[in-house]
Formats: sequence, structure tokens, C-alpha cells
Amino acid sequence: MMTRTQTMILAGAAVIAAAGIGAGAAIAASGSAGRPAATASASAAAYSSPGYSWYHSMMNGYYGNSGSAMMGSSSYGSYGSYGWMMSQAGYRWMTGSGTGSPGWMTGILPSAMMGNGMMGTGNGTDPGKIMGRLWANAPGPRVSTAQAIALGSQVPSGAQVSNAADTITFTTSTVRLTILASPSGGPDETFRAAGLVNPRIIVPAGAQVTIQFVNADSDTAHGLIITAGDAAATWMPMMTVRPAFTGSALWFLGNPIASGMHEGTLTFTATTPGTYQYLCPVPGHAQKGMTGTFTVR
Repeated sequence: MMTRTQTMILAGAAVIAAAGIGAGAAIAASGSAGRPAATASASAAAYSSPGYSWYHSMMNGYYGNSGSAMMGSSSYGSYGSYGWMMSQAGYRWMTGSGTGSPGWMTGILPSAMMGNGMMGTGNGTDPGKIMGRLWANAPGPRVSTAQAIALGSQVPSGAQVSNAADTITFTTSTVRLTILASPSGGPDETFRAAGLVNPRIIVPAGAQVTIQFVNADSDTAHGLIITAGDAAATWMPMMTVRPAFTGSALWFLGNPIASGMHEGTLTFTATTPGTYQYLCPVPGHAQKGMTGTFTVR
């Protein structure tokens, strides 16, 4: 007998998998009958990694023999099948490997599942909670709770921090910064950096920027992206915007577990002066307050 949590995870993943029928454009150039066309280079890069091996094992563990029954609706063809979800195309759609933002972030879910639907705001369901559980045990570097607390309060080298103005200003050509997502002891659905909540980050043009990103939220997946435009105003920011700089996106990290909090790194060059946004790309999170200003000058 499945627990309520297991049922929610299975149902959520089934919704995401079923929506794969519309994912062709979000994954890659379409093949015949709209099926996503996997390239050899993408396969070599993404599917020989520990990430895909873990994903395959994780999905098999959740679905087991029930997979076909849960996701085998003939109305979705192979996209609604357990086999599609376990495939390389399914992995790519779920993670965004080599294709930009993950399919489930780009607004392709059926309208009945958005807005007041299962994956929308009407019933309080946050897709980040589903993905956070699914990816809690994903491979990758981690930091301890104590390390995360220290990193979230640490003033970066070469930076001036103003509590009054809520700004972190760098004047150096090399920028290193740690940003935490929803750490305890502060407002939920916000970022923390150098002890500040959603600070304005200012860097010089041409700076080589490295951001260590830590998901400190106990029960929700979060990501970090630097982008142009008013992306925070939309439920699905990835429908209309892209990373402002090559390398300035980390789509999402799963929930912390006993071995630590997931962390990842964004590395990019702040090439063009201007005012940008940093935000969490998980649907709905930027609207709730997970956003700040990133200025290049």
C-alpha cells in the first residue's frame, strides 16, 4: 500500500509525463510525429553521466510494475507511457539537459493542470514540492546545514555590503558569491546572500562571476537564473525569457537529506552592462518573492 506522500509523487510525475506529448519544442527539434529528436552529442554528454543512471533507478523505484498502469494512457501514445518517462528523452524533458529549461517549467502542461488545476495555484500545489521530493537523492555536491548557515552570512571577498541599501557591490574583476534558497530563520520563498534577503548585486562589466547556489529549503526544489526582462511577473518565467549570459542558469536542486543540502555552481562572464533579474525559475516562485536585481556596470 502506498503512502499519501508516495501517491502524491506518483500522481505529480504522471501529470508531468503525460504532458510530454507537447514537449517536443521544449526538448529539442522535433522528429517525426512531433517526437523529440535526441542528438548524438546530447546523448553522449547527458546519458552516460551518473545523473541519468540515478534518474533511471529512481523512476524505476517509484513506478516499478505499476508504471504502465499509471502512465500508459493510449491517448498520449508513447509520451504517456512508463517507457517514455524512463527514456533519455524523458530525462531530458525533466532536467533540461542540453536543451535549456526543463519541459515542466516552460508552460506546456495542459491548461486543466495549470491555474486552478493540479499543478497551479488554485489548490495550493507547488510543482517545486513534487520535484523536490523526486530529486532529493540526486547525485551531486552537498553542504552541511552548519556550512550553509555560515555561507549565507559570509561577506564575499572584494565586496562591499550595505545592510541599509540591501546591496552587495563588487569592484573586482573576479566575483565569487554564495546564494541560499529559502534558508530557515528568514522569509520563505526568498534568497539569502551575505546576510541580506534578495539583495541587489552589482558587478563590473567583464567580471568573471562564480555563484555557489545552495537549496536550503527543507521541502521544495529551487533554482537560480539571471535573466533580462520582467520575468518575475509571470507564473512560468521560462515561457518568455532565457539566461542573460551563457552559464547563468541552474534550473533546480532537490530537497536536502541527512547527508546535506544540494549545491551547484553558476559560472559566467558579465559581458553587457545593464540591469537584470535573478530569480527562481520553478513555476510560481518568483511571483512569491524569489527574485532580486543583478546590475552590471
